[in-house]
Amino acid sequence: MIPSESTIAEFLAFAPEADEGKAFVFLEGSESIQAAVESFYADPDKYSNAQIADAKTSGEKPIDKKIDGNNDVLPPAYTLPAGYVPSHTNPVIHAALVRARDEQEMQTLLQQVQINNRIYNSDIEPEHEVDIYCNCDIHQYQRRKWTRLGVQNLWSSAVMYPGEKAYSDCDRSVFASNPYMYIPSPFSRQYTGMFGPRISPQMYATSIHSTISLNARLNAEAQNAVNSREPKHSIWDGGAALESAMAELTLAQERQKRSGSGKPSKLAGLKRALSIRTPEEKELQRLANEKTHAAELRTAILREEEGRWPDPTWRHIVVAYQEKVGMRQKISGLRLNQPIQYLHLLRAGYFEPIPVAWANLVSNPLKFSIEAASGWRGITPAWRGYEDTAEERLYWVLNHREGSAAARMKPDLISALDMARRRMASAVEPPPAYFSADDTCHLQHTSDGYSKQVMPPPFRAYDAPEVASDDTMILLDVSGSMDFTPMRPNYDGYLITGYSRSTQPKNKDVAKAIVRRFTDAMINHDRNRGGYELVTFSSHATPMGYIHHTNLETQWNNIRFGGGTRVMTGWQMVKELHFQKHAQSATHHPVYGWQAGPKTPMLRLLLLLDGEATDMDEFELDLLSLSWVHVTIFLIGVDGCPHHHRHANELQRISEVNHHVSFVDAQGNTPERFVTHELLKRHLGYDVSMAEFERLELPPAYEE
Repeated sequence: MIPSESTIAEFLAFAPEADEGKAFVFLEGSESIQAAVESFYADPDKYSNAQIADAKTSGEKPIDKKIDGNNDVLPPAYTLPAGYVPSHTNPVIHAALVRARDEQEMQTLLQQVQINNRIYNSDIEPEHEVDIYCNCDIHQYQRRKWTRLGVQNLWSSAVMYPGEKAYSDCDRSVFASNPYMYIPSPFSRQYTGMFGPRISPQMYATSIHSTISLNARLNAEAQNAVNSREPKHSIWDGGAALESAMAELTLAQERQKRSGSGKPSKLAGLKRALSIRTPEEKELQRLANEKTHAAELRTAILREEEGRWPDPTWRHIVVAYQEKVGMRQKISGLRLNQPIQYLHLLRAGYFEPIPVAWANLVSNPLKFSIEAASGWRGITPAWRGYEDTAEERLYWVLNHREGSAAARMKPDLISALDMARRRMASAVEPPPAYFSADDTCHLQHTSDGYSKQVMPPPFRAYDAPEVASDDTMILLDVSGSMDFTPMRPNYDGYLITGYSRSTQPKNKDVAKAIVRRFTDAMINHDRNRGGYELVTFSSHATPMGYIHHTNLETQWNNIRFGGGTRVMTGWQMVKELHFQKHAQSATHHPVYGWQAGPKTPMLRLLLLLDGEATDMDEFELDLLSLSWVHVTIFLIGVDGCPHHHRHANELQRISEVNHHVSFVDAQGNTPERFVTHELLKRHLGYDVSMAEFERLELPPAYEE
């Protein structure tokens, strides 16, 4: 047969350990794809390297798009008819669509009930002091959960692994199968007030410790269980290994009969009458069942892959994504050796880029809550302990990239808070050389002096230094908290008991000062008198146009603060603006969006945040696959706030894994010159000296 892109792709689906060159030569000498695959497994080294090389270079061979780790070349622009809507579906996609209808509503309702009942820890479910329904907000919330049980069962059936059982917290009877029902409640039944039962700090700590221990045990058991259910023989050899095993067992039985050692016992006739099978017959039946299961599993995988990635261009983008994230070998190994888990993650979209449409959806499959005690499951076997499906997928990717030395475990609540407190305690006075009388905290007279700061690690350049063709943009958080009076949480152990006001400027005022200093320095650096594009985001994104020294005040007055913190809406807007300017060097896919080409200029983005975005894990996931962007994050925090340092620790972990991301943070009364100098080092990609910084920070001179 004459090999083509589609037949080569199908060959590789059956033989993932082969490459396109081998696929070509085996297909060329066979009558069908199945015959080519069988020939390959019979003798993988049938053709020499020279023969494969000759085949790849002779005639018109469709194998010139082989991807390696350093190849950014993409095919011509991908086009589909207007109004195209992907038609592929599976149980996970269907359940996600149903769950997304009211997922955000339930999350918002829970937050409102927690606020109403002065519950400040997001992981504490509200409880009532009596079980009699009284139509209070707690009982109304619980009733909504009960009416949602059908959605939960649908989701559970879609994401459960073989042998697992669904459960929920709606049934609290002794016959319930919820393993978390015996975890101690954080509420004290001895003392109640006008806001219901009080939360005991000691009981809350006990509850957390018990939950962490149970999570670890159940995760380990679930992972071991699914590993033990993986096929013992390859599902990709057409059943050859199972056929061989069955044939050997049959021959052994025949030899046993001929030798006489297998003389039937006196009970043999009775066993046959009662349909009692011998061990050999049971083993043969087991192998036959395994063969049937292997064929079903193989067919399910091939159909899912064909449905998700319907043509070579689509598959090319997916393969390029896996290469850039650093998971190609791991995914290939899963497909070959752990097909049950491969199919499970495949259905959830783990092996492909994040669809661009998800960024602007109020709820999408990466925003679903994971609640172990309530029975709302994640995707991987060890899903317990994650807050949502985005965090779960992020850590799965981090732990399965090539070169990962050790598993990166998500810190549990206690560990994360303890690490945040240690980081907070390491703060020192900022260097006096950066003092500025016109810093915001001094102009507003919020309090005397600067707040102590955690010094950033010494600058290390990873990406190449900035060049003239690089594109600088600014992405600004304008959520409601930027305009709030800064508040810090009060802790009793691990329990938040309330909030106290901090004497520091509002976050929006600090952000404005940093944007002004940063843009002034950048204009002096690259002589770009036109300024830099500013995009704001909260629940939605807004392009604000170009900002520079002369129009910053006017542009800032047009900004409206309020809403949530959804960074993906702003990130998608930034990408659109960047690729609109450089469309000739890139391609666009209807599902995965813009794909950079080898000549697409580098995007250097300054992102200003005052806390953790609701979709920060989704943003970090997206950045892991992109080599054409460098993001420098400025995290603005409240003085003495463990939440700020907890988020800073998370950003530090991400920057250590993804060198295209760097960050600088500041808390309280901020030394703005120090922050700006550190941001410039990371944004420009080289160690800007103090002398150069002092030249750059002078106000730019503008000509009429």
